[in-house]
Amino acid sequence: MGTSSAMAGLHDDRFDGDIFALYAGNGSLVPPRVTLAEAFQRKRPILLVFYIDDSRDCKEYSLVVSQLQQFYGKAAEFMPFRVDALPSKVSNNPMEPGYYYKGLVPQTVLFDTSGKIVLDEIGQVPFEQIDDVFREVFDLLPRSESVELKRRSVNELTTELVK
Repeated sequence: MGTSSAMAGLHDDRFDGDIFALYAGNGSLVPPRVTLAEAFQRKRPILLVFYIDDSRDCKEYSLVVSQLQQFYGKAAEFMPFRVDALPSKVSNNPMEPGYYYKGLVPQTVLFDTSGKIVLDEIGQVPFEQIDDVFREVFDLLPRSESVELKRRSVNELTTELVK
């Protein structure tokens, strides 16, 4: 009569559900609230993140995306996309997220307010690297001249930034 315990976790490649809700503590990120075409019309910065739920790298990276949303979510569009849900046919339409996907996860694409790509990286991009680009997009002071954001210790479920 024993039941098996869940075998998935933050540091493995097993599927255990939506990574933003489970590991980043932020289920509000998925699905995106608007389409990519609508996001471009709003003339706000857009952060696209391509991921899969059963990737260790994506699970760990979901924490960074959630932390970025904490600081920039009211002024920028955050749009995580499961690559499993993208059409299998490569899109030729720049208003579709699949147009920007390069075939590896996680992938992060940041657009400025004019729709120009200012960051396109594959892999786990450090918070600080994306924060630096957001600071340029929003014409904010560099980190060296403003309040430094520091991470709290990571637990198995979520992490936060503090001043």
